[in-house]
Amino acid sequence: MSVHEGYRQRLVEAAEAIRLVRDGDTIVVPIAAGEPPALLEALSEQRRTLRGVTVFQMLPLRTPAYLDPDTAEHVRHVSPFLGGPSRPGVAEGWAEYSPAYFSEIPDLIRRGLQPCDVVFAQCSPMDDYGYFCLGLSPDYTMAAISQARAVVLEVNEQVPFTFGNCHVHLSQVTAVVEGDQPLLELPAATVGPVEQAIGGYVSEMIPDGATLQIGIGAIPDAVVQQLSDKTDLGVHTEMFGDGILTLLEAGVVTNRRKALRNGKMIATFALGSSRLYRFMHRNPVLQMHPVDFTNDPFLAGQNDRLHSINGALQVDLIGQCGSESLGHRPYSGTGGQVDFVRAANRSKDGKSFIVLPSTAKGGTVSRISPTLSPGTHVTTSKNDVNYVVTEYGVAQLRGRSTRQRARALIAIAHPDFRAELTEAAEQMRLA
Repeated sequence: MSVHEGYRQRLVEAAEAIRLVRDGDTIVVPIAAGEPPALLEALSEQRRTLRGVTVFQMLPLRTPAYLDPDTAEHVRHVSPFLGGPSRPGVAEGWAEYSPAYFSEIPDLIRRGLQPCDVVFAQCSPMDDYGYFCLGLSPDYTMAAISQARAVVLEVNEQVPFTFGNCHVHLSQVTAVVEGDQPLLELPAATVGPVEQAIGGYVSEMIPDGATLQIGIGAIPDAVVQQLSDKTDLGVHTEMFGDGILTLLEAGVVTNRRKALRNGKMIATFALGSSRLYRFMHRNPVLQMHPVDFTNDPFLAGQNDRLHSINGALQVDLIGQCGSESLGHRPYSGTGGQVDFVRAANRSKDGKSFIVLPSTAKGGTVSRISPTLSPGTHVTTSKNDVNYVVTEYGVAQLRGRSTRQRARALIAIAHPDFRAELTEAAEQMRLA
């Protein structure tokens, strides 16, 4: 039987594919743009026919109707990284947060610590050899496919077919659904004077030939905008976005000096514009891999001059970084921040940057604080943090005593708060 005949035999409507889900199952869905809208809509429509079903997904970006407190006993959302759609449910208790390092989620799935019964994922059309591509997000989904009882792929012609370990053969697939909804796009972040200043400090410290890991947001975008004078940069990151594409098109990113996968950009998910997705299609310069490859600190750290750039919400005077919660309430998740901080620390001549504005709430609250707010989840530990950057400068913490750290951090706090931070440091015997 040809692969095309096999495809036709597996082709069903989304509503029919939901019949593969049993009560008590866990459905694993890829991160961000890899989520399959037709399947999630069908699941939402039929959610009251199910009981005890869990949807496990990082960073959901759409808001399917199953995200509903009145039907949480039927279908419940669990996430190791929250987005706008899932954040209210976790805050109110009808959805759940599951802490994990991004790099370790595939292993949690393979060990059975993170259940996986069914996979719903969006993919490219099948090629003539019977392969689909999870080019937008192989992340933890490739591991889930290897463990699941049923695999349902939503085929969308707009999904790029990319290179790397992101291909699924028809023989691994239980059912195929065809969809045509536009891919999720990430609007450009607003870069203001504060972000521009922070980006300037970071960009000055990135040498020619560095390999970059860049996170999401206005500050990473500001860094990218100020790298146009660099040469031979490389990319080994978790998210591939439009900022990196701009550097590539400008000739700034060449990947010539990378030690791991020389000449290739490496990422585990993509999120950006339609232009980005078109660029990715069958482009040999880019490889999309599962997150236990991209984010493994040992592997990523094999790149010399690895520079990681990630944001935080709060940093205390000994260097603990709270990047994922507002007090005890989860706001986002650990994601890959710690993975890449540790990778950069392992890398020869590597640097990791934790970046944040000096204040919050219209300048009324200092993000540099004596201690983290009660209940705050520590993301990057005091032992891992390297550089902390605000619009007022750079504090290098590795190898420093707690007293030296406090002084360095107070020096980059907003001037309006330095006196009270110094007083608090004296009371804590840190000044």
